[in-house]
Amino acid sequence: MQLLVFSLGLGLVLGTLFSALSTFVLPRAARSQLNRLVFGLLRRLFEIPLHFINDFRRRDALMAYYAPIGLMLLLPTWYILISIGYAAMYWAISDLTWSEAYKLSGSSLLTLGLFVAQGFLANLLVFSEATLGLILVALLISYLPTMYLAFSRREQAVNMLEVRAGNPPSATEMVLRFHRIHGLDGLRDYWGTWEFWFSDIEETHTVLPALVFFRSPRPENSWVVAAGAVLDSASFTLAAVDIPSSAEAALCIRAGFLALRRICDYFNLPYPVDPKYPHESISVSREEFEEALDLLTSEGVPIRKDRDQAWSDFAGWRVNYDSTLLALCALTMAPPGNWSSDRAIKTKLPPLLLPK
Repeated sequence: MQLLVFSLGLGLVLGTLFSALSTFVLPRAARSQLNRLVFGLLRRLFEIPLHFINDFRRRDALMAYYAPIGLMLLLPTWYILISIGYAAMYWAISDLTWSEAYKLSGSSLLTLGLFVAQGFLANLLVFSEATLGLILVALLISYLPTMYLAFSRREQAVNMLEVRAGNPPSATEMVLRFHRIHGLDGLRDYWGTWEFWFSDIEETHTVLPALVFFRSPRPENSWVVAAGAVLDSASFTLAAVDIPSSAEAALCIRAGFLALRRICDYFNLPYPVDPKYPHESISVSREEFEEALDLLTSEGVPIRKDRDQAWSDFAGWRVNYDSTLLALCALTMAPPGNWSSDRAIKTKLPPLLLPK
């Protein structure tokens, strides 16, 4: 019996350490079932008051606390599980009662020194538990600056997009502003900036998945809506604007849809990989596309004459990221955005946040 309890306690401690390592240390995307459980249950709690709030700004103000609270809950969750695991081991190797074993475990983990262990093995466990407690705190302290640095890089590009694409950002507004101010040739250099941005969020938002839920400082901004506006602008330019084709725009789209797909893969969000009929698989209608063409034409933007081919080309580009974009808009409760969150399907919390 004692051996079984000791094994269970050791397994609980090792499992908790795996969760901490995959969150703080491992430089690659690794799913932690414990982290998913904490964030999933917390999301359920946040959804309760959201049912009674209709104003988006108030909903955004509430959801701004979701990711920080979830992140801060990880440390006490790990502490509780580690203390329970060590208490089981103390009980198995000594004559302590369960209550006394847990008191010894808590005192050791928090380095309070209120209880003294008897025996070499018990003291060895005490020292190891105290060391783990200090390491977890140190890891959290070092983890937060890394996360906020990545957040700052992401939001800097999102804020700058307003200058070029309006607020909320849209593809037509970006094309119009470049046409009026910079000239459409200026778009070629701009795509490279966003190709780098997409590569950055692909890494940071899978290695540091809590970043996905960190909301922008301004309620009307969102990294998901910004990503959709840039991808639509590149797709629209390649498909409909009568300027030389840009390899940079195509590379930006590819970097974008790969980044969104890999973030969706991390959260187990489903999406069609290779739809057979692109124009039927995207959420943008032909009528909306024609309205955008008419607006650009009225402003003097050169538009390709063959609109059927332009629509086919646009659908062919958009289908690569349409479903992933809408899924992430729904997941993050993104603010209103043209051709993105304005058509995201309202669903209940997907099972991705809860362990399978």
